[in-house]
Amino acid sequence: MNWIAALGFAAALCSTVSFVPQAWRVVKTRDTSALSAPMYAITTVGFALWLGYGLALGQWPLILTNGICLLFAAFILVMKLAPRRRKEAIAEALGAEKE
Repeated sequence: MNWIAALGFAAALCSTVSFVPQAWRVVKTRDTSALSAPMYAITTVGFALWLGYGLALGQWPLILTNGICLLFAAFILVMKLAPRRRKEAIAEALGAEKE
């Protein structure tokens, strides 16, 4: 693996993993009051566009990374916009005990 591929892999890993702590915190606490819905909406659209770009180019690193990031960002956005009862149901379906 050359340094450019390693750099791309490291960037993809950081981008993807960066959403995990926030998504897990939302599931555990069901609290999204400090999150910005417009920010997550724009981020979700951005990942969808990057995914489309990757698909158009046939570039699997772009497709895989942005597809996973899209799922995390969209999940956080859905939890932000969902009413309290729905957040509870989603978190319980994922098997998370409330903190």
